[in-house]
Amino acid sequence: METWAGLCPGLHLSLGIWVMIAAHTLQHATAGITCASCTSPLQLHLEELLAMRTDPTQEPDTLKNIRVEFRELGEQNTGVEDDSDGVSAEEDAPGSREDSHRGSDEAGEPEKAEDAALQRAKRSGPEFAEFSDLEHWRSGRAGVDARAPEGDRGSLFDGAKQGRSEFRWNRDEGGRADNRQDEPKISSSTFSLTGDSAHNHAVVYWSGQNSSVILILTKLYDFHIGSVTESTLWRSTDYGSTYERMNDKVGSKTVLSYLYVCPTNKRKIMVLTDPEFESSVLISSDEGASYQKYRLAFYVLSLLFHPTEEDWALAYSHDQKLYSSLDFGRKWQLIHERVTPNRFYWSVSGLDKEPDLVHMEAHTPDGNVQYVTCRAPMCTEANRNYPFPGYIDISSLVVQDDYIFIQVPTSGRASYYVSYKRDSFIQIKLPKYSLPKDLHIVSTDEKQVFAAVQEWNQNDTYNLYLSDTRGIYFTLAMENVKTTRGIGGNQMLDLYEVAGIKGMLIANKRQDNQVKTYVTYNKGRDWRLLQAPAANLDGNEIHCILPFCSLHLQLQMSENPYLSGTISTKSSAPGIIVATGNIGAELSYNNVGMYISSDAGNSWRQIFEEEHNVWFLDKGGALIAVKQPSVPTRHLWVSFDEGRQWTQHSFSLVPLFVDGVLVEAGAENQIMTFFGHFSHRSEWQLIKIDYKSIFSRKCTDEDYETWHLHNQGEPCVMGQKQMYRKRRPGNYCMLGKDYSRILSAESCICRAHDFECDYGYERRGDGNCRPAFWFNPSTVSRSCSQGQNYLNSTGYRKVVLNNCTKGVKEMYTARKQQCPNRPPKGLLLTTKDGKLTANLGSNVTFLVHLDEGDSMRTNIQLDFGDGTAVSYSNLSWTEEGIKHVYKSAGIFRVTALADNTLGSDTTTLFLHVTCPVEHVQLLAPFVVIKNKEVNITAVVLPSHPRTVTYFWWLGNNTEPVITLDGSISHTFSMDGMHTITVQVAAANTILQDTKTIAVKEFFKSLLLSFSPNLDDFNPDIPEWRQDVGRVIKKALLQVSDFPEGQILVAVFPGVPTAAELFLLPHKNQSEGRKKSEEELEQVSNTIVSALNQNLVEFEVKPGIRVIVYNTQLTLAPLVDSNPRHSSSAMLMLLSMVFLGLAVFLIYKFKRKIPWINIYAEVNQEKEQEMIGSVGQGDSTPKITLSEFSTSKELMEKELDARVKRGVGNACESTREIPNCTSV
Repeated sequence: METWAGLCPGLHLSLGIWVMIAAHTLQHATAGITCASCTSPLQLHLEELLAMRTDPTQEPDTLKNIRVEFRELGEQNTGVEDDSDGVSAEEDAPGSREDSHRGSDEAGEPEKAEDAALQRAKRSGPEFAEFSDLEHWRSGRAGVDARAPEGDRGSLFDGAKQGRSEFRWNRDEGGRADNRQDEPKISSSTFSLTGDSAHNHAVVYWSGQNSSVILILTKLYDFHIGSVTESTLWRSTDYGSTYERMNDKVGSKTVLSYLYVCPTNKRKIMVLTDPEFESSVLISSDEGASYQKYRLAFYVLSLLFHPTEEDWALAYSHDQKLYSSLDFGRKWQLIHERVTPNRFYWSVSGLDKEPDLVHMEAHTPDGNVQYVTCRAPMCTEANRNYPFPGYIDISSLVVQDDYIFIQVPTSGRASYYVSYKRDSFIQIKLPKYSLPKDLHIVSTDEKQVFAAVQEWNQNDTYNLYLSDTRGIYFTLAMENVKTTRGIGGNQMLDLYEVAGIKGMLIANKRQDNQVKTYVTYNKGRDWRLLQAPAANLDGNEIHCILPFCSLHLQLQMSENPYLSGTISTKSSAPGIIVATGNIGAELSYNNVGMYISSDAGNSWRQIFEEEHNVWFLDKGGALIAVKQPSVPTRHLWVSFDEGRQWTQHSFSLVPLFVDGVLVEAGAENQIMTFFGHFSHRSEWQLIKIDYKSIFSRKCTDEDYETWHLHNQGEPCVMGQKQMYRKRRPGNYCMLGKDYSRILSAESCICRAHDFECDYGYERRGDGNCRPAFWFNPSTVSRSCSQGQNYLNSTGYRKVVLNNCTKGVKEMYTARKQQCPNRPPKGLLLTTKDGKLTANLGSNVTFLVHLDEGDSMRTNIQLDFGDGTAVSYSNLSWTEEGIKHVYKSAGIFRVTALADNTLGSDTTTLFLHVTCPVEHVQLLAPFVVIKNKEVNITAVVLPSHPRTVTYFWWLGNNTEPVITLDGSISHTFSMDGMHTITVQVAAANTILQDTKTIAVKEFFKSLLLSFSPNLDDFNPDIPEWRQDVGRVIKKALLQVSDFPEGQILVAVFPGVPTAAELFLLPHKNQSEGRKKSEEELEQVSNTIVSALNQNLVEFEVKPGIRVIVYNTQLTLAPLVDSNPRHSSSAMLMLLSMVFLGLAVFLIYKFKRKIPWINIYAEVNQEKEQEMIGSVGQGDSTPKITLSEFSTSKELMEKELDARVKRGVGNACESTREIPNCTSV
């Protein structure tokens, strides 16, 4: 959030209210709060190059501490030709038709409005020079000098030596001019900053306050390396007549980058060195006469002085750290790290209890942003306060006058909060469906908030809103206010607050694809078009009839504070408005002229046909005009009758490219300074002009007349009749410093135009305020309890600062009524952070909101959904929120109930309570049968019932299968090796596990066990199991010639250590299935024989050998996965014969055949029996299939074992749970 007023860093450009908007905010629908003068983070580097702190208490129009790029404000290679006369008196005449600088712009095709405005800004703004090609300008300057050789440079001076002439331009004489030799002359002196011709940057400071000291810092900024390479500090003690080079006193090799002057003691100066050379600060307490250097441990990006304490300052470093100094920069103490740029503020006098309190926006280590306050000398963690209990959006904190604004991150929509006079934060109430994409604080200095809001359906326009005194309830003041693209891509709102006239605003509104200028005298309650002048400069009548034709003004403030911009007013000269504009159906940037109003915009006169910079002299008693800086000039124009007559004065023998004018620096002197250069290669020229001689005497009472402020004849403006006194036109007398403008102010009787629509109401075509369709006017605040009174809105509210009395005031003012007894209605339950998720063990704060009902007599019950509930006798106990800690993860139904004697209301939300997933195990068979469904399970530790999302990638699927259950069934239809991947998402954590399984039509397997010594070396992790499986496979290959690719060994998790051996058929089964089955049987017999003879062993450590044993047979008959329906009976018969033959052979020959596990299709409806070997007695019990461990049982056994070891079912556990390699 940025601000133009208050104590924000940057210039307090007062001649209007402007909203500076970063260009990218118009390209993204991201809401944010800014204000009008703080530096934007996107422009930080530019502002660092240019920004100079000013006195926030100083009157804006006496701004002195200003920065500007004086040189090469655009391509000026056409400004000086070989003819050395420069600009003649005729060319400089304000009514001249020969517009040399405008003619070049208008050649060829007409410019578009926005491009023309940008060209104008380029002529007047310093940032154009910042971002343009510097070498291009250098070549342009060289080209100019190449056309004007050294010998001709003398003729330049000779051609200009005509003697100073005064030229009077009388508007009443229809544009005719006559020489007036008896006009008073002005005295001037020129000083060249020798040796600084290459410097492209300058900062000028004139302290005023009867001081004769002027400081100028010039520097050469290298745009290629991004730093200052040379600098010179100049000092004048005679109001700019002469300057002294101060480099020897600050260090001849010291490169200076910035100059700051204490706003509360202009004698104290702080100069920063360029950190590319050294990081130091130079301090002066005698207006720059001498300096002391202090080393800094950080690189200062910006400074902010305290508004009342002259030795207190805040410094922001390049690494986002904020420091404070209480001795004017001699010592610095760290306040806070990770501070947002330009989001730090000193305390506001009268509001903050401690004068050394600092407001700032700081980042937490996890990337969130908080509003933090603390006292500068003791800003430890224990002493920090957090006025807003929650996170805020980045760059949204604004501390300005009585208000503090923040933006809160919410899903989808922006929520804005305000604190009035340091009270608790309350959500800002905009019209329900404004749905802002962007919000900017325009003004807060008149006991209300003026905000510009870009709504969901706007792209290049903003709506203006005015708040009540507390800054909570906003009503619409004007729709679709135009924005103008400024230098560097900034967007500037075309809105101007007229100085000296309370409640008067001028705005450019886009309507029906046209932009028109409107004016209001009652803070946006009523708007009207501007009446065009009745005649032009030549006295010819202008036929311009409202509303089809009117006067339109350009409302851009100059980004170069040394130039006046397109519109100027002054609080000490109320009613006088000077602006650039055009006459027609809409605003145009072609065929523009200069216009003036002496009666606060009621009537206008044209004063120039070309653009000029106009300043106020003698507290507004006189006007001075100079041409735009793209054309060299040596004349200025002065008017003492509000622009009716202009007197020309020469201020230089040689035409000067005027880059800026510093006016009224001191209170007791009449001195102004022109800055510029004669040519593109000349040194800086500083021309001191003493205009005291143009005044014949001081004004007396006879020199003044009265003037009544009015709005098209209506004498009541903002509820009062105001009468001013001003100097009679043409009197050459000087106003005194104690001159008072307002003679009297009398309150008026209240009428309808003194009231605006209240919140929730809209003005209809008949002028009356009616409820909006979304607003229920019968709604009574829940804080209104039976027996109390409340103010029932009539649909109107008085315009803030309107001073009317009586009249319709009672009819429009909200009426006091008794609070009714009513049932609860509109119960709303939310969490404080607006989220429906919470971490296990954290505090969850629930907020209960009731739209209607007696909050003091309504019982509130809250059921947290985990078996606990609370009850409150009234809603006031829940204002700070209801906190609860969940001790288990899950999805909880939270229910709120509000009831009283007249009824009840209830609401529910579902809260997901999670804790981070620590481990995931994918459990699946190592080998599965083709075209047969298989169950796959993901085990999550710790367990998260109903709060985990599973993403399954099965085989070659490109899209995952998403489930809320940890198990899934799948059928593989192709032989081969298939990959299964599962991702588990819980809270902000995502874990993954992957397994590879073999898919075959049939296979055989053996269960393996090991000598007990292996368990001593089993860490029970996946990697160990994989390595042991590889070693076992290698040992089995030594006792069998079976191909390596057809043997798989899977080691089970847990202890005692066990494994399973899989024998897979060859991929090419062209020789027939029967032969493959016989081959598998032969290999299994061979391996079983070797196992029974203890021939399979491996070494787990030197000297420690592990023997592999055969455990038992697991039943799985051979299966054909592709049966032919026509021969199913034959296949079943052959299977039965084969099984009977096998039983007969085993019994007949009493051979000791090892346990054989043959996997095939199993009928789940009937448990099959295991056949014991002949070697065992007849008493050997029969073992059913259900007695063998299934995949699920193995998983449960593993988890039980981990629970006993204290691993499972604990959210705090951090031990790695190994992945399952097989079941």
